[in-house]
Amino acid sequence: MDLGLSDRVVLVTGATRGIGLAAARAFAAEGCRVALTYRRAKDAADRLVAELGGDEGALAVRYALDEPGSPKQAVAEVTRRWGGVDVLVANAYQRGPRRAPGVRFEEVPAEEWGATLTDNLAGTVRTAQAVLGGMRARGWGRIVLVSSHIATHGRGGQEVYGAAKAALHGLARNLAWEAGADGVLVNAVAPGLTLTEGVREALPPALREQERGRTPTARLSEPAAVAHAAVFLASAANTNISGQVLHVDGGR
Repeated sequence: MDLGLSDRVVLVTGATRGIGLAAARAFAAEGCRVALTYRRAKDAADRLVAELGGDEGALAVRYALDEPGSPKQAVAEVTRRWGGVDVLVANAYQRGPRRAPGVRFEEVPAEEWGATLTDNLAGTVRTAQAVLGGMRARGWGRIVLVSSHIATHGRGGQEVYGAAKAALHGLARNLAWEAGADGVLVNAVAPGLTLTEGVREALPPALREQERGRTPTARLSEPAAVAHAAVFLASAANTNISGQVLHVDGGR
């Protein structure tokens, strides 16, 4: 199947590790020019640029969800280099602090949860706004928002993060109506528990086995599985899927 992605310009936010790193590699393998963002890990971003073919095929751009001007600046830098953004994979996120044991939801002050809600939702909205005008002008574009299984399955202590990710489902659905007639398809992927570096470091093997046992396929996803779903949704092979949430969670 020809995915029609050769020479397309793809912006992957939060690309230095985990799902974002896998996405950057997957799009590069399809012949895309990949703009990858980092917040602090510039060395990791520079190494990834070298891995993906150097300056001709990849570009590292600083980006921060909690800085209102950052999305527009990042897109402007990519546009100066390559003329615009064809595909946005909005993967960057801020999980925020986990609620302390024994602290109830109603006891958490706004200063502890406000940034989690604002950064994840508003930062992603600003990034979509920054790329959409160019996509409309070219009559073609793909936006893939990376959500989370927490938005639909839930998890104690993650109420605000889950709400922010669930909001991306509404954004995908409604932005699909706004931009569809201009050739822009907008979807979300919702990964289940995914074996990123962070999960492998934080989740003991026994807990990973428990999660596998609750999954119909008896497997947890690797980051590449989520990346491949994003590649399909962002490709020319996707001709009319828009406003949807694709769950990559082994059937849970």
